[in-house]
Amino acid sequence: MCDHGKADFCGWKGWSQVPTPEAGGGSGPWIDLTHRLTEELSRASVFPQPRIRQIVKMPESPLNVTEIHMVAHHGTHVDAPRHFLSDGPCFDEIPLERLYGPGVVWRIEKGPLELIEPADFEAARPLVQPGDIVLLDTGWAQHVNTEYYEDHPSLSAAAAQWLVDHGVKLLGVDFSTPDLTIHKRPVGFDWPVHHILLAHGVLVAEHVTNLRALANQRAEILFLALPLAGSDGAPARALARPFAVA
Repeated sequence: MCDHGKADFCGWKGWSQVPTPEAGGGSGPWIDLTHRLTEELSRASVFPQPRIRQIVKMPESPLNVTEIHMVAHHGTHVDAPRHFLSDGPCFDEIPLERLYGPGVVWRIEKGPLELIEPADFEAARPLVQPGDIVLLDTGWAQHVNTEYYEDHPSLSAAAAQWLVDHGVKLLGVDFSTPDLTIHKRPVGFDWPVHHILLAHGVLVAEHVTNLRALANQRAEILFLALPLAGSDGAPARALARPFAVA
């Protein structure tokens, strides 16, 4: 475990060894796991208000051009290790195979501010395999754009370590952050879940949606995030489809 209570307490430990994913294996139409990106979409209170506007418009001009001002962590996105680790890779340094591949979607029902613990993962089916992406369907995405959305569940530090120990390469959650919600953080809060996961190369995807149709299934999963140079995160178009049944 990492030495909690110190800034950058884990340090970058390198990419964990996971199998190279094979393309394909899913069947049926892709399911869009991405929230529609708007200025009003739920966001952390510490982030500035996004601005999405047309700076060139038809018919006054012969074409339309949209300009976007927002943090890289607005809407459905993926965190790079650099988000919490000063020596961790930036987003453009993430190997492509870390952003797609097989995985599991686990339906884990939790109430406001409840913790997701290793026992929840142990009971979940289908079983996780090394190199999997894990997506958590808590049902919290239905509360997006409400105040209730920020009373979401979170992972314990032990749950984060469980994912590392089982060879998971990306965790996706259907709420704001796998760490304790922002308005409940005590003085000196150190984001233990992010530090444990990102230090070992387990990427973190936040604000994922539309998971219920895939709950408790294996799936082919894609996080098509932008390779922003030097960035600590990137917006993503996330897609998934269930594996074909033999």
